[in-house]
Amino acid sequence: MYSSYFLSKRLVSIHMLAIQLLLIRSVSSLNLTNAYLNHKCRVSEGKYQSGSKYEENLNYLIKTVSINLQNGFEHISYGEAPNTVAFIFQCRGDSYGSKCRSCYATAVAGLRRRCERNKGGIIWYDQCFLDVSTSDQRAPRKIDYENRFSLHNPNNINGETKLFNKKTEDFLYNLIPKATRSAGEGNEPIYYAAGEERLGTKKLYAMVQCAKDIALCKDCLELIIRELSKCCQGKQGGRVLSTTCNLRYELYPFIST
Repeated sequence: MYSSYFLSKRLVSIHMLAIQLLLIRSVSSLNLTNAYLNHKCRVSEGKYQSGSKYEENLNYLIKTVSINLQNGFEHISYGEAPNTVAFIFQCRGDSYGSKCRSCYATAVAGLRRRCERNKGGIIWYDQCFLDVSTSDQRAPRKIDYENRFSLHNPNNINGETKLFNKKTEDFLYNLIPKATRSAGEGNEPIYYAAGEERLGTKKLYAMVQCAKDIALCKDCLELIIRELSKCCQGKQGGRVLSTTCNLRYELYPFIST
């Protein structure tokens, strides 16, 4: 159902047929699936050997995060250089509990399979993403400009395209203050917001989310909203994802409330 636009400024087309089939099947279940979206192997960080100290540290972190995953987000590192392993993991804001833990297990297995014995890599699923690296990125993290890609629905909207694009962007911009507000006095920002808005006879559904360890959530979301003009003009659905923030809109409900 989706086609890819770019990843690190290059076109990405592989695996898209499988993505289309997976996403089509998931519409009726609000897309609460572990559908694979994309991945990137950090080839420059090298590979690890079986039984090595790096593998030992990696396995320790995999288990630790699995046990401690409570709020849908983890940024953690373990071990000393050159065997440091750093994890950044986040579930979508409406994916929690067993759904989040299931996506974590899927992401770990998927990254191991697609980036076999690579020390670093990133993998995105419908409900979560996992970023593994040999160097820890200190929080608060800066906006990730490099590891960003988009997906769009191949179906065009019926009617006035420019008006639809404008209303979609305005709706997404209006979600930013909700995502960056605090849950309560003294609490950290929520970094997630979702909603719906009527457009004539149809409804527009959308969500925005930032990783909980970045400094400039508002700036990150504004950046990826602007990216929609490059990928998704007049499309019935679209999304932009990175390791620091992401967004999605559709003309059907895809968010669990």
